[in-house]
Amino acid sequence: MKRLGIIAALLFLTGVAMQAQKYAFVDTDYILQNIPTYQAAQDELDQLSEQWQEEIEEEISEIDRLYQEFQSEKVLLTEEMKRKKEEEIVSKEREVKELQKKYFGPQGSLFQKREELVKPIQDEIYLTVKSIATEGGYAVIFDTSAGMSMLYNDPKFDKSDEVLTRLGYKN
Repeated sequence: MKRLGIIAALLFLTGVAMQAQKYAFVDTDYILQNIPTYQAAQDELDQLSEQWQEEIEEEISEIDRLYQEFQSEKVLLTEEMKRKKEEEIVSKEREVKELQKKYFGPQGSLFQKREELVKPIQDEIYLTVKSIATEGGYAVIFDTSAGMSMLYNDPKFDKSDEVLTRLGYKN
């Protein structure tokens, strides 16, 4: 009987502790859309991406031209000349793949530039959210932009504007 009383008391205290925890949420997409430096960084990344994509497309056009040229001259070429032309085309294709990897690969130039331009903004947002959580006594602050499905959320617990205010982007 004594154990039953202790278990009931622990369950009661756990329930009270769970109710005392505070939760809030932010929408990082909304926050980022309201930070001009993020928009400028995105524009720069888009411009670089487009420029590099055009460069790759030019190289692919060159490969297509070489291939068409090879197809039209193929009948007139010796086996040695055919082999050299084919090697040239294959080599050019490898170069283009390397260029794509250099620009758009997992550790490519675009990734590095994104790290340089966007990561400091994301870090600042994280530190601000962490500060709000600590000061406000929040157990958890969810990010609604991360694809988390929330069936309902009360706008009074949305801390997105507070994050923007603390970052100096809203009054």
